[in-house]
Amino acid sequence: MADHTWAQRPVSLPEVRPELDLPEPGRQRRWTVLLRWLLLIPQYIALFFLWVAASVVMVVGWFAALITGRLPETIASFLTGYLVYSTRVTAYAMLLVDAYPPFAFLAPGHPVQVEVRPGKLNRLAVLFRIILLIPAMVVVELLMLGWYAICPVFWVMVLIRGRMPRTLFEATATTARYNMRLSAYLMMLTAAYPKRLFGDAPAPGEQPRSATRPLLLSDAGKALVVLFLVLGALLLIFEEFITATTNTSTTSQPSAASLSTVPGTPL
Repeated sequence: MADHTWAQRPVSLPEVRPELDLPEPGRQRRWTVLLRWLLLIPQYIALFFLWVAASVVMVVGWFAALITGRLPETIASFLTGYLVYSTRVTAYAMLLVDAYPPFAFLAPGHPVQVEVRPGKLNRLAVLFRIILLIPAMVVVELLMLGWYAICPVFWVMVLIRGRMPRTLFEATATTARYNMRLSAYLMMLTAAYPKRLFGDAPAPGEQPRSATRPLLLSDAGKALVVLFLVLGALLLIFEEFITATTNTSTTSQPSAASLSTVPGTPL
């Protein structure tokens, strides 16, 4: 099993990709599954205030990284802690684990662990960070929209079975991991661009460090990831269609002021 600690001190390893460690899908208490969204309310309140603080710190870190080519240690430590904490909340919300996330950055005994090592950054990549992230951000939006579109089905499955099916675990874990890697790149905690949406390639003789290191997806798991993407795209198209239809119907209706200027129109 891996040494599940997140590094506070930056090291000069520009292509160290952030890793997510999750345990094998096990039994979950049905009452926690039933009340999962209510149980998460305090976590989301805490996350909101942390997100506000992280946004400010990230802007300061951007200027520092643009000048020095790396995040200052204090900023890297705070953003890493925020990333780890938010990833634990995401994993709990997506039914990947039953253990409630603690209100702390450091939680070595928790089953969800993130390994990220801030290091040297390319100043040009820092300057154009948001532009570079557009493709990955689109992928994450489609993934999350697709997952949440059918999450009621997943919720019922886990509630009845008391555990998450393996195929669903694979697709959900790769969604959570890609989202975590996007956040790490956005916060300049890594120079490695988010990759490996469809899991890792098996390496001969490699010993697994957790259920997601390496993250190996079956054909069914990959198909489910594609389904998330397709559903997310359809939802976006539908949303745009509804918005366009609403705007068209609104502009096509004459206002009261215009009606009053038409001869013979009752006020």
